[in-house]
Amino acid sequence: MDADSDVALDILITNVVCVFRTRCHLNLRKIALEGANVIYKRDVGKVLMKLRKPRITATIWSSGKVICTGATSEEEAKFGARRLARSLQKLGFQVIFTDFKVVNVLAVCNMPFEIRLPEFTKNNRPNASYEPELHPAVCYRIKTLRATLQIFSTGSITVTGPNVKAVASAVEQIYPFVFESRK
Repeated sequence: MDADSDVALDILITNVVCVFRTRCHLNLRKIALEGANVIYKRDVGKVLMKLRKPRITATIWSSGKVICTGATSEEEAKFGARRLARSLQKLGFQVIFTDFKVVNVLAVCNMPFEIRLPEFTKNNRPNASYEPELHPAVCYRIKTLRATLQIFSTGSITVTGPNVKAVASAVEQIYPFVFESRK
């Protein structure tokens, strides 16, 4: 087994965060009273609205900005955002779905081996930081992809990046480094 051989790693996307604008002012009180599955956080000035299919939670501000979390793919995030915009239209708002953007993707990947974290950190010093007293994982940053990886000794890696493509590239880039520090 060597680092160059093709190994199929399952990257499980656990959360996709996206934002969009409605291009109209939203009356939060009206959404809270007439909408379904809504939590009104008046003290913070926002409304939480949940969709069942796809399973998404949206944070809605009166300015018309909406953040959707909980999707498991970029397509599902867009579909959920459009469904949410449609439900706001049905409440009587002049919603125009604009400025949709995926801002964050969280994924988990399990390596088929365990990793020696002190050795890995020493070999990848400028990008890797390991503080075992504070957190059990190595924090590895890839600036070109704007991705952050949390590498655990069990071989589990949590990846945060701006999109699914960056997350997949980050896992491809990190594999040879963790392979040489395997137990």
